[in-house]
Amino acid sequence: MFVFKLLICSFFFFVVTFAASAGDLSFKYNGFRNAQNLHRDGMADIIPEGILRLTNTKTKHAVGHCFYSNPIQFNRNSSSSSANGSTTTTTTTTAVSFSTTFVFAIVSESEVSGQGFAFVIAPTRGLPGALGNQFLGLFNVTNVGESANHIFAVELDTSKDVEYDKDNNHVGININGLKSAEAKFARYYTVENGGYKNLLLKSGRIMQVWVEYDGSHKQINVTIAPIQVEKPDVPLLSFYEDLSTIFLDTMYVGFSSSTRTTQTFHYILGWSFQINGDAQDFELSSLPKLPKGKSKILSIVVSVGISIAVLTAICTGIFFFLRKRKFAELVEDWEKIYGTHRFTYKDLYMATNGFAEKEIIGSGALVKFAVKKVSHDSSRGMQQFIAEIVSIGKLRHRNLVQLYGYCRRKGELLLLYEFFSCGSLEKFIFPSRSGAASSSPKAILNWTQRFEVIKGVVASGLVYLHEEWEKVVIHRDVKASNVLLDVEMNPRLGDFGLAMIAGTPGYIAPEMTRSGFASTSTDVYSFGVFLLEVVCGKRPVEIKTDFAGEHLVYLVDRVLSCWRKGTILETIDPNLKSDYVAEEIELALKLGLLCTHTNSDFRPTMRQVMQYLNGNTSLLQTDLWALDTSDTINQAFALPGVRSGDLYPYGIDSSTTALSSATDVSAISGTR
Repeated sequence: MFVFKLLICSFFFFVVTFAASAGDLSFKYNGFRNAQNLHRDGMADIIPEGILRLTNTKTKHAVGHCFYSNPIQFNRNSSSSSANGSTTTTTTTTAVSFSTTFVFAIVSESEVSGQGFAFVIAPTRGLPGALGNQFLGLFNVTNVGESANHIFAVELDTSKDVEYDKDNNHVGININGLKSAEAKFARYYTVENGGYKNLLLKSGRIMQVWVEYDGSHKQINVTIAPIQVEKPDVPLLSFYEDLSTIFLDTMYVGFSSSTRTTQTFHYILGWSFQINGDAQDFELSSLPKLPKGKSKILSIVVSVGISIAVLTAICTGIFFFLRKRKFAELVEDWEKIYGTHRFTYKDLYMATNGFAEKEIIGSGALVKFAVKKVSHDSSRGMQQFIAEIVSIGKLRHRNLVQLYGYCRRKGELLLLYEFFSCGSLEKFIFPSRSGAASSSPKAILNWTQRFEVIKGVVASGLVYLHEEWEKVVIHRDVKASNVLLDVEMNPRLGDFGLAMIAGTPGYIAPEMTRSGFASTSTDVYSFGVFLLEVVCGKRPVEIKTDFAGEHLVYLVDRVLSCWRKGTILETIDPNLKSDYVAEEIELALKLGLLCTHTNSDFRPTMRQVMQYLNGNTSLLQTDLWALDTSDTINQAFALPGVRSGDLYPYGIDSSTTALSSATDVSAISGTR
């Protein structure tokens, strides 16, 4: 029984094999759903759409094969007798004619495509030992180019290999190797254009290829065109080769492809083959549809996403580089000893809204501050100057403006001060200069308020700086613009010890023009000028124009002249009208003259001035005899190079420039 079954199976195998080899074989796959007689290996598979997929996008450096399962007879032998009728015969081997056509698409997920694929006729189905990458699953390193391969292939190559290819988009006829016997750039002939039109194999478009071999004429024709175009009359490749020397008697037909690292799909939508005849045409409408471009869309999305991510990373890097550069600071080792007195430029920039003018930050904050930009004298080293700032920051007095600390960046030095919303004293003495209406009673301080300011600056300010702190501090620039007022009109003396030039014109003691040396006595002189401007409501220096031209008039000279004439009360600010105490105002004027004596030896100390103002000591006539020996300011010194256009409002210190306003200092400190 077993022998009988074996005979039956052998018979059917013989019948099938004979039908595939001896007859004029023909088959057609109009799509591959439920396809029979196909042998696949490697990564080749049939996807749900009914398409043969030779490669996928997950497997790298691999091959995909699909062959018709049965062998096909390609060589046929014929016998002939000798011409003289003898019994000698000659056997001739001839390759049969064949025709095949297939519909394909190459879909890449990136601009760089895969290797391409090939229609192949080979002695075996699996091509054992064949490699991926550039070998297209046909050969390996040792057998490529060997005649023993007996392989005929038509390649559709989308990757240029410098050893074998001229470009990365060609159709070639290969015999036993990767170097094509004949190859041309992918294109098709069109009558309308009168020539060839280029094709991009990896474009994802559906195309059709025809491969035909005429066994009688030994001619191979390869034609390609888009699927919607009829077969062109002129083939792309026409090559003469006797394939009987390449083929064995029986061979296998199919497709081979491979991958490297790029993600590419190689699709076959339909395949038709015919021995000794023309391959059957396809019903194009019934061919399967390509997948809905998921891979292409994904590729585009990924590409765009990566591009955006890279661009974002670059922009972010540039932003943080510029930001870091913008807020870059130089912190030297010696500055670390000053601890929290230094603030970061970044914190100040953020807190003041980019140092915006008049910008106030924070509501209900503990302390507000103002930022002022200053320049330091090159004759004093930066380290010494910072040390002075930190020392001054330790001063604590109810009539001194609190200096919180500093920030140093490049050539800038920024100082953080206590903030006063009422501003400086000068706008309450010179309202017409500050923009307030002179007729407004709120814009003018009465005499009682002015006298309290004078005593506050002297008793609580300068005396503390000169005598009561652990070191002597020279203010250098006492004037109305450096006296700030809180909401209750209490005075605060600011900018002490930091003036880089020798004060402000009009407030400078005569000896300063000769020695340039500041002392407590030069502060007394500046305070004397301050006294006079508060009482008289006039600037220390004014420009007068008469028939002789422009000349400078000094307030000290005018008051001194009136004192000598016995008309000193004529110098009182008219805005005070009669609302003042004559004894107090006369005392202030005389003290102002005494403090501005051209000889520093005759000037009182600030403690003596405080005693006079508080009534602890009376200013006697004998104390004023020195005024008889006092020169006028014009006689004592001249201001070299001063022009009328240079007389900026004296309430603005030329050595400093206010930048911005206020915020919560505790918040700044907490971020350091």
